Amino acid sequence: MISHARHLQADPCIIREVVATALAEDIGPGDITSELCVPPDRKGQGQFVAKEAGVLAGLEVAEECFRQLSPAVTFQARKQAGQSFESGEVLAEVAGLARTLLTAERTALNFLQRLCGIATLTRQFVGAIEGSEAVIVDTRKTTPGLRALEKAAVRAGGGQNHRFALYDAILIKDNHICIAGGVGSAIQRARHGASAHLKIEVETTSLQQVQEALEAGADIIMLDNMDPQMMGQAVEIIGDQAIVEASGGVTLDNVAQIAATGVDLISVGRLTHSAPAIDISLELRA
Repeated sequence: MISHARHLQADPCIIREVVATALAEDIGPGDITSELCVPPDRKGQGQFVAKEAGVLAGLEVAEECFRQLSPAVTFQARKQAGQSFESGEVLAEVAGLARTLLTAERTALNFLQRLCGIATLTRQFVGAIEGSEAVIVDTRKTTPGLRALEKAAVRAGGGQNHRFALYDAILIKDNHICIAGGVGSAIQRARHGASAHLKIEVETTSLQQVQEALEAGADIIMLDNMDPQMMGQAVEIIGDQAIVEASGGVTLDNVAQIAATGVDLISVGRLTHSAPAIDISLELRA
């Protein structure tokens, strides 16, 4: 169920496609302000400067924003993905035609601030459960079109990736259970039609459903929105018969208590749907 990708960056092909779409949205028929105010041969250089502390992710996406407008741009990273930075630190330097720098500036910053925010929040969750056996994982609650980038940012923050999409893992949720006629029925149907390499995960909300999932042979059992006491009871019932995932209502205030119940995975939707952007500026000069 977890993708153990070692790379802290998204696929370059995906980055190119996402950046092209973002630039087209922002530039449209042209950057009229830069075209009117800046001579075409004027050169410039700039520094990406952190205005607050964080964890770096997405610098390669920011670089691609400039390169798609001008391959001649020079871009020098001063930090690597996954590294922490403090307020005032220079994260990267860029140089080239001033129009290119000005036109790509906002798009590059939008990506960089967003992805650093995800990496930073992920690092906070990972740090909050340090010393436990649990692993922080993400969800599919990502920005449409940016999933690969946001999941790479989670990895940069020290978390791991849950399934990427609907096609690469079986996760039977409450609505599947309702329509299929119960936990056992849903698992049996999935087992009958699934490839042998696919693990089957099922969402449970009660100890009765946990027992049904075990009896039906689930590989991973999700404990959804259970309080820590019930979660601990579920972990005891499951033992080593299945991987145990905690999900729902996970915050920095309660994640350590959840980890203490003995679960294997803790999925956190807010890593990608609620991470605050990190304040970063691009300081340009001619």
